[in-house]
Amino acid sequence: MERMSSEFFQNRECEYFPCHRGIPEEEFNCIFCYCPLYCLGERCRGNYVYLESGIKSCENCSFPHRRENRAKLLSRFPELAELAARERAT
Repeated sequence: MERMSSEFFQNRECEYFPCHRGIPEEEFNCIFCYCPLYCLGERCRGNYVYLESGIKSCENCSFPHRRENRAKLLSRFPELAELAARERAT
């Protein structure tokens, strides 16, 4: 069963659920399934690695899937807006 609110969402029907280890299944938050901080590259401050191919792998990062990190993640949205504005200007 999926639980949903503006702070917490689970998609237990997802073929990858849970997609990261180390979080109890009942606490796994899918609200930021695709981390909005990914585009910040090295400035995201998550537990990522760059693969030989140059792809950023966040397989070992659970930050956006922890309920207690929601406010921290949202507080970084001004950085994302700044990045988007720079991209739009080029």
